[in-house]
Amino acid sequence: MIRLLINLIKRVRSVFYTFIAQKTCGEYIHLKANGYTRLSEKTICGANVNFNGCIIYGKGYVNIRKNFHSGNGVKMLTETHNYNGKSIPYDNTYLIKDIIIEDNVWLGMDVTILAGVKIGEGVIVQAGSVVVADLPKYSIVGGHPAKVFSERSIIH
Repeated sequence: MIRLLINLIKRVRSVFYTFIAQKTCGEYIHLKANGYTRLSEKTICGANVNFNGCIIYGKGYVNIRKNFHSGNGVKMLTETHNYNGKSIPYDNTYLIKDIIIEDNVWLGMDVTILAGVKIGEGVIVQAGSVVVADLPKYSIVGGHPAKVFSERSIIH
């Protein structure tokens, strides 16, 4: 009986989080969220996109292609302060850069993706990593900043 109640609560939460994600997303084909997910009107999600918790900050575009999966606590930042402006440490303007995530990408828990990054097809990003630069296809990366430490089998 308790298991049934727990499963019911999980389903209700998933429906609620999915509703929020879909309402805040600009365009999507199939999108599901099992944890709090707030996207942006400039987010485009392909088929089979699954979040366990993600927040997108900034005014840039985020293009997430098909078969995406994330752990809880993922953050994507599409906007940064202009540190080369007229003031120190930064001026009152922002640099807006897009994020592109290709097919079959898996982001672990608490991953942060900074503005202007492109994540290649089939990439796995280890939990807690900070992605500051483009990642090549089929790589397995981790750390702060995220660095390639292995590759996936392209045949697989």
